[in-house]
Amino acid sequence: MTDRILLADYIVSADEKGTIYKDCGIEITNGIITNIKKFTVDELRLFGGEVEDYSGQVIIPGFIQTHIHLCQTLFRGFADDLQLLDWLQKRIFPFENAHNRKSLRLSASLGICELLLSGTTTIMDMGTLRHQEVIFNTLIKSGIRAFAGKCMIDQNDLMPEFKSTTEKELDETYHLAEQFHNSNNGLIKYAFAPRFVLSCSEKLLKKTKEMMSLFEGSLYHTHASENKNEIEVVRQMHNKENIEYFDSIGVLDKNTVLAHCIHLNESEMDILKEKDVRVAHCPSSNLKLGSGIAPIPTYLKRGINVSIGADGAPCNNNLDMFKEMHLASLIQKPVHGPTSMDAETTFRLATIEGAKALHIDNITGSLEVGKKADLVCLNFYECDQPVYYDENNIYSLIVYSGNKNLVESVMVDGKWLVEGGFMTRGDEFEIYNDASIEYKKLLKRL
Repeated sequence: MTDRILLADYIVSADEKGTIYKDCGIEITNGIITNIKKFTVDELRLFGGEVEDYSGQVIIPGFIQTHIHLCQTLFRGFADDLQLLDWLQKRIFPFENAHNRKSLRLSASLGICELLLSGTTTIMDMGTLRHQEVIFNTLIKSGIRAFAGKCMIDQNDLMPEFKSTTEKELDETYHLAEQFHNSNNGLIKYAFAPRFVLSCSEKLLKKTKEMMSLFEGSLYHTHASENKNEIEVVRQMHNKENIEYFDSIGVLDKNTVLAHCIHLNESEMDILKEKDVRVAHCPSSNLKLGSGIAPIPTYLKRGINVSIGADGAPCNNNLDMFKEMHLASLIQKPVHGPTSMDAETTFRLATIEGAKALHIDNITGSLEVGKKADLVCLNFYECDQPVYYDENNIYSLIVYSGNKNLVESVMVDGKWLVEGGFMTRGDEFEIYNDASIEYKKLLKRL
């Protein structure tokens, strides 16, 4: 691995002080950040590695998305204008049920391309019922940092043929975790993924949590309190609110990441804080499915960890963190006031707070000495309009004006996965073409 120094106009660190470096460079040795400073001409001349000049650009930490469904990328544009339970029953469960290994591989590849090209370097992905090894192998090939796991379903009134038995789900999950947890030199970790209360027995939810103890550094990743109709069914099934039910069966702690958490009462918020549960906020998905707006400023004031994820491509319909940050900030302002979700706070949810949610903030999420070189080079000259930028408006330009066109290059673990706006591993145009062909075949299997 080549040692290198990256020079840039600004380096946005996302460290605890919110440091922004001007006219400095990042030195990277064996994939680790070893220095961030203003290098002299002599230091650069005598440096034994490569010096890469990104003058005119801004370097930021790679985005971290804590709730993704790569298996759904192929279904973009074919599950619109439905509320959650109809969306699952009429579109998503039938589509996922029709996946074979090839269509699943291309769906995951398509999603990873979009994520990397828009600056995301780490994800937590919830897979699907079958062929999860395909998603893991695709993640490994791509070089992205990821938590992932087989989606576990042992009951399903919405689509009875799309489920398995409790014993088989637990057995398959164990063997997948045994094979892929900490694989690809630690880039890949396992996230146990029971889908949600409506599609999981209590035994499955509890046994899955117990299994986690065998895999240090793994996470528990599920959906919660996304939709009012969903919550009403949970009440009918268990005579409890969604978070209260999870708490009663002992699956909530600091290693639990709950996607959505839109409709919570005061008691449930107290539980999240007490148990140090992490919330994955998905603003685009929540708006498009008509699910509601999660009270994120309230969670932050209570000290609850919040991060951001795009969810699946059929419910947002992009995997672009710029869009998620933009919405995450704006949708709160009419309710909580114009200062409630400022640009810097939102940017931190997309970077270092995402790393904290996944318990990897010691290695990524910010640009600091000793951390992995997971970073993104942004070229503001690619903005729709010419802009003047400095340390006073960088966050604003990223969150309120930014889009994926700003992304010039993307590095994960010290390796360039995007350079000059193009993937370095695989041909994205070939993936687009193959995915289109495979989608048509999938339709015939429905």
